[in-house]
Amino acid sequence: YKRQSSCRSASRKKSWPKGAELRRRNTPGKRWDEREKVGYDMTHHSGFAALIGRPNVGKSTLMNAMIGEKIAIMSDRPQTTRNRIMGILSTADAQIMFLDTPGIHKPLHKLGEYMNRQAEQALEQVDVACFVVDVTEKKGPGEAFILARLRQAKVPVLLVLNKIDALEDKAQLLHIITTYAGEMPFAAVLPVSALTHEGLDELQKELVRHLPEGPDLYPEDELTDQPMRAIAKEMIREKVLLHTRDEIPHAIAVEVDDFKDRPSGTVYISATLYVERESQKGIVIGAKGALLKKIGQEARRDIEGLTGTGVYLDLWVKVRPGWRNKKKALKEFGYEDERS
Repeated sequence: YKRQSSCRSASRKKSWPKGAELRRRNTPGKRWDEREKVGYDMTHHSGFAALIGRPNVGKSTLMNAMIGEKIAIMSDRPQTTRNRIMGILSTADAQIMFLDTPGIHKPLHKLGEYMNRQAEQALEQVDVACFVVDVTEKKGPGEAFILARLRQAKVPVLLVLNKIDALEDKAQLLHIITTYAGEMPFAAVLPVSALTHEGLDELQKELVRHLPEGPDLYPEDELTDQPMRAIAKEMIREKVLLHTRDEIPHAIAVEVDDFKDRPSGTVYISATLYVERESQKGIVIGAKGALLKKIGQEARRDIEGLTGTGVYLDLWVKVRPGWRNKKKALKEFGYEDERS
């Protein structure tokens, strides 16, 4: 299966096998030929870059735009990302492993505490950090909280000013830059738009400058370390976020119960959506099952777009009271780390 890439380099194509991992089309020797053509320095860099910031500043959109494929789910709901998700960008002179982290926020339950730990632990595992800021929002206590942690980081920190496409007057950028410049010595300040891709080439070059020299750490055609089962789970949750409001998006957990190939060449997926109250269950199912059907149809189309094969998706909804504050439930749903 080959299709046109949605990334900045529109001519690049990708192939997706029907297995558990997402990979680009493998073209042996191509990257070294590219270096000779464009005069690249033969020095190769590889390393990890963390995307850190408040909820809803566009970290997932930024990572997806950088690697050229939708790996991390996106919505306008705060705290969409719950786990660290890695996206891999392989170029002629570098391989960048992006760690998309949950938005750092004031936790109200054990799930929130886990999400904050995921973001803070990422700073201990990377070569460079990107502090992603939404330029349409004023600097507040949330940014101050994150800056206090970034000042302690032992890696270079780039200030990435996202959503510049939403600024009516680009002259506002100077004031925003001045506001943050006095907080800490940033390695660089980069205005970008993850939506329109403005400034992303400059961001990529700056990231490579701060990565250590070394070979690729992952196969050149690999997009993420996430198995397809995990990505399918997140794509289902994304559709719930898009079609529900209030407390429901935060109270949803998804478990993939079955994921297997069929002799016909299609993939069968069975997943359970967990909520915390009976009233939430009714809302997610909808009148005569209409909303659950819509969630399933949209998630199936996205999963098929990645696997390149037909998908049969079976969805169920169950109640798990107070799961966000229960260690056993968090462990079962994959929200556990070594410090839990």
